[in-house]
Amino acid sequence: MVAYELFGPVDAVLDSHITGEVLVIEAVLLGLVVLNIAARALAHRRHLSQAESGDADELSRHPFHVLTNVALVLGGFYYLTVAHHPGMVFSVIAVFVLLTDIFEFESRKVEVRREIDVERPKAAIGASVVALLYVAYVTFFYGPLGQFL
Repeated sequence: MVAYELFGPVDAVLDSHITGEVLVIEAVLLGLVVLNIAARALAHRRHLSQAESGDADELSRHPFHVLTNVALVLGGFYYLTVAHHPGMVFSVIAVFVLLTDIFEFESRKVEVRREIDVERPKAAIGASVVALLYVAYVTFFYGPLGQFL
């Protein structure tokens, strides 16, 4: 069987297996989801401090959070080329996380304009938990540990 390499040497590194059936990209995606959750917490703290000024134009997106969102979506699309079914599911979840982050940021701006308390980004937190649960399931239970559970 001919192995097609979409990204050349990148596929040679990322398509290799860590142990058994766990791909390196699955472990990378798990780390990216955890980083995205941490970046969301940092961004929320920043939004709280910026909201104290009372000006909605003061609110800005946290660059680390934007970077982790883009990396999560691009990583999901790459995973789609390596493992089709779990890659498709994770890509949809990653795009959903990105969209909820966009809408949650806009709702923070509305809260500042209306001078009400800035709430936590509940939908984005929920979407991130779904992404974390799915990528953890694929990494740990779909792979080599699934035969023991």
